[in-house]
Parts: sequence; C-alpha cells; structure tokens
Amino acid sequence: MKNSESPSFHRNLIIVFLVDAFLAVCAIVLAYMIRFEFNVPDIMKSGLVQSVALVLVVKMPVFYAFNMYRGMWRYTSGSDVVNVIKASILSSLLIMALVLFVKNFGGFSRSVFAIDLCLTIFLLSGFRLCVKKYFEISAGNRFSMLTTIGTIIKDIFFRENGATKLLIIGAGSCGERIVREIIKNSMLKYKVVGFLDDNPKKIGKTIHGITVLNVIDSLEKVAKKVEATEVLIAIPTAEAFHMRRIIDICKDSGLKFKIIPDMGELINGNVSVSAIRDLSFRDLLGREPVRLDQGRIGEYLENQVILITGAGGSIGSELCRQICRFNPATLVLYDNAETPLYEIDHELKNYFKQVNIVPVLGDIRDRFQFSKALEAYSPVSVFHAAAYKHVPMLEIHPWEAVLNNIMGTVNVAECCKRLNVQRFVLMSTDKAVRPSSVMGASKRISEIFVQNQSTSFDHQTKFMIVRFGNVAGSAGSVVPLFKKQIRSGGPVTVTHPDVTRFFMTIPEACQLILQAGAMGKGGEIFILDMGRPVKIADMAADMIRLSGYQPGKDIAIKYIGLRPGEKMFEELVAENEVTLPTEHDKITVLNGSGYNMIKLNGKIDQLEQFALEQNCEMIFSLFEEILPGYRPYVENESAFPPN
Repeated sequence: MKNSESPSFHRNLIIVFLVDAFLAVCAIVLAYMIRFEFNVPDIMKSGLVQSVALVLVVKMPVFYAFNMYRGMWRYTSGSDVVNVIKASILSSLLIMALVLFVKNFGGFSRSVFAIDLCLTIFLLSGFRLCVKKYFEISAGNRFSMLTTIGTIIKDIFFRENGATKLLIIGAGSCGERIVREIIKNSMLKYKVVGFLDDNPKKIGKTIHGITVLNVIDSLEKVAKKVEATEVLIAIPTAEAFHMRRIIDICKDSGLKFKIIPDMGELINGNVSVSAIRDLSFRDLLGREPVRLDQGRIGEYLENQVILITGAGGSIGSELCRQICRFNPATLVLYDNAETPLYEIDHELKNYFKQVNIVPVLGDIRDRFQFSKALEAYSPVSVFHAAAYKHVPMLEIHPWEAVLNNIMGTVNVAECCKRLNVQRFVLMSTDKAVRPSSVMGASKRISEIFVQNQSTSFDHQTKFMIVRFGNVAGSAGSVVPLFKKQIRSGGPVTVTHPDVTRFFMTIPEACQLILQAGAMGKGGEIFILDMGRPVKIADMAADMIRLSGYQPGKDIAIKYIGLRPGEKMFEELVAENEVTLPTEHDKITVLNGSGYNMIKLNGKIDQLEQFALEQNCEMIFSLFEEILPGYRPYVENESAFPPN
C-alpha cells in the first residue's frame, strides 16, 4: 500500500519525526542542565555536544523501528505510551553502551543518561497526550485528561483474556471511541484485533495500538488471518449505496455483524458500545447527518416553557428528546394515551434531570381542558404532533379523523391564539397533497385552517406547518410491520410492486421540525427534503436480506393490492404549489397555495356536526366541496396488481 501513500502523508511523517528529534535533544540538554544545576562545567560541554549527536544517531532510528510513527497522535493510547517507554529504554541503553565502550564514560556523567531517559519518556508521551487532548477539545469532546490517563494506565497493565475478537469497519472518530470504551470498560468482553478502511492513507496506521489492516473488500481474508469472529460497522454517515456494499461484504464473509447507529439516533452525540445494534432498514436510507443551526434553535427553546401534543407518540416522543437537548425550563407533555405518556415522562426524567418535565393527561378534543393546561404553564411554543395517522383505519372511521385531526387542531390553534403563544407548529404529511384518503383530507383541511390564522392581526402567535412523508420506525409505518412478518416466517405483504413512498428517520424528521420552527415568521408550510422515494417492494426485500434470509426463497413477498385511501405514490408539493429555497439545504417553503378561504368558512362547524352524528356520506360530501379533486374511496376501485 505504500505506493498509495500521498505526499501529505510523507510530509506529516517528516514533521512528526522532526518534533520527536527536537524533544529528544531538549531532553538530553535539560538533563545536563538539571545534573549541573544549570551551570555545565567546561569539561562536560564536549560530552554534551557528543550526547546530542548520539541522541540523533541512535534514538531516532530506534524510535522509528518501534513503530512510533504509525499511530495517529489524536488517538494516543496505552500501547503508544508503551512503545515510547520501550524505545526510550533501549535507545538509552545503546547510547550508554557506546559511551562505555568508546569513552569509558570519560567526560560524561552517568546520572545524565538516567535523567535523560525519564525526560524523554515524559516529553514524548506528554506531547502525544497534549495533541490527543487538543483534537478532543476541538471535536467538543468532554473526555477528561484524568480519564484519558486512567484509560492508558489500564491499557498498559490490564488485558482481557478470552474476549470476542472484533474487527471494526471504519477507522474514524466513531471507531476510535468504540475502541476507547472497550479498553476502558473491563465488563465488555471484546478484543479489537484490527480496523478496515477504504482510505489508503490510513492503511498501516494504528489507533490505540490497533492497526488499520486493509480495505473493506478484504474482510474475509483479514478475518481469517486475525481469527476475528464478529464485525462492527462504525461508519454512521455512510451513504446508502456504500452501506449496501459493506453489508454484502459482511454477509459474504459469514461473520456476525452489527452497526453503530447514525448520529441522529445518538441524542447526545457520543458514540457508545451500548448503542451497537443489528442492522435495520433505516441504515440503508443513507443520508448525510442533519445540519442544525444550534444557536437559532436554542434561542427559542432554551430556558423556555414548551408544550408538545401527542407527546407519547413516535414523532412527539422524539421531539421531546430533541428539545430536551436545548435545556428548556419546562417541557409539558400533553397526551390522552396513559401508558405512552407515562413511558416518555419516566424516560425524560431519568435522562434530562435538569429539565422540569410535566406530564398532562388530556385530550385535544376538549378545548376547555387544553385551555386550562395552557393557562397553567404558559408555554411560549406549542408543537402539535397529536393526530390519527393510520390511513385504512380512518377510511372506516372518518368521523374520528374529523373530531381528532381537524377539530383537535382547531382547538389547539385557537387556544394558542387566544393566549398569545409565540409559536405554533403543526406536523403535517405528504398525504395532505391532493388527498385521496380521509387521513390526507383531514390533514389538508387542518393545514388550511392553521395557515389562515396568520392572516388575522388580533394575536401575536406565529403559525407554521411542517410537511413531511413517512417516518421509518414510527407506529403504523411499514417497517415494524415488515419486521413482525419476517419474525413470524412471512409472507411479507406489499400492496403493489410499483408503490413508492418517501421515508425519513424519526430523529432526522424531528431535528428538521425544530429547525423549521426557528425559521418561521408565520403562515409558512415548510417542506422537509425526503430524498428519493423508495419502492416498498425493494424495502421489503432489503429487510428480508438484513434479517439473514433470501427474498422469495426463505421469506415470500405477497402483493395484496392497495388498501382503502392509498395512492401508488406520494408527493410533497401539489401542482399549484411552488417551493422556494430557505437558508437550510434540507428545508424548502411553499409560496402559498392560493386557496380560497371562503370555501372553508362555516364548513368546519358542519364537519363537526356530521362527525358527531357519524354521518359518513355528508363528511365525504363536505371533503369534496372543500378540497377540489378529493374523491372518497370506492371498494370496487381498489388497485390490485395483475397476477
């Protein structure tokens, strides 16, 4: 691999080598100064000059021979310090042997070499630790120097026997932190035997004394050589095609393999062995980490009172976790589902002790109840995530969609307006675009109502909407359904071979919701960049493979036809809507749909009345009247694929 080493690699090697040479010379000179109390006698000055020459001629080749220039100083560990100690002792003994053989110590002080040995170890090891600490501080890492030194001492004197031999794919900061935790935690029965990385500049280098052995394609060959039995993929930002390639290589090797989650899943940004998990579909979405304007988000969340409706749901609970990172004074959790509310309340109080967490068991349909909660806690921002989202279920219960999704939103929005809440953010969906389902229609009407609130000037509330597609892993999404079907042996049910959907991970969606909330001035519909739409059939096949089976052979894929209200494809923007860029590359904003609000006037009250009567026919009729193009689902028009 030497031919692949770049000029910058050789330049860095020369710089590091010269730094060590300088420190070694400083050590011998300082040893003379200490020995003779900073007044070297003339008779010893010749010995000083000769000692400097011997240091350069003897010590530097020995340092090189002990692989002191293969490690990455930013990842200095106990094994690196051991190399410094060994090389310093051997080189000092060689110098003393030469002086004894040639000069019989004439003109030299024996004690100088003992002092020089101690100083050399101190200066070379200390400088490496300082470089490591600099990179940690630069990366925002709070890993203390005392802990660093403690880890290194433990690495020098204590070794684990009988541990599982682990190969790590990815010789970056994520892989380094995993190795550091394995070294630090004696309870972890792992021994890292090497790294694999496709960066040619890293091949042959070491991290905490562990060598980057080869490129990822050589996994099977390297694993046999080092007798590894497990593989850990530590590249949390890998793109989809790259992750697929790595997974295929791991499968071909026959080794057990796991993954470190993407950074969006790691709330505090710290990689931990406890976060290691099996592969899942979200690892194949392959997005770059979401870039957040931390300062701008912190301005409206830090030390403030925030309320989230639907706080126990998939989106609501993740919003709670993300918001707690910004240290609000109080976070009010509003939900009508007792068990999920209890669970998120318990979790947040355990992990975010600095935040005042207040659970409120309440229903957004009850305006009086929600109004009392607002009056009691006076939040400055409300994130409205509460909604019924299951498309087929709402097709047979349209009145519930009206009462919960539409009237619940009306209640929350009007209470916020009356009490001058500063921000109101509605979570919407791509199904609101040219809706073909009751769920989509209810969310589109909610969008229209909320957007219309920004046209009046009798309040101070900024109303905004965030529209996004399916969230991988959320309740009701196909991902947990597919997992359950695979566990039971199949078949995995897909509605149609060509149906596509947009997908985003829960943390990714919530982070962009917070960013959009910081950008909104009132009246906007923000669109989150969902990337390319994903074929559900391809997703099913991928998940079967990730579970260790072959699609169509071990687990069947069965096509069952589109369900009530479903479309072949979803879209984030309607024909009459035009998006404009924002300062965030993953968020665009609609310039307005041009909806005639007169059509909505009076219709909300009628919808509520028909919903209370469970009059489906009139609910559908009003949907068609309010939303041009909407057509209720008809049973015999269901789309099934050809046999």
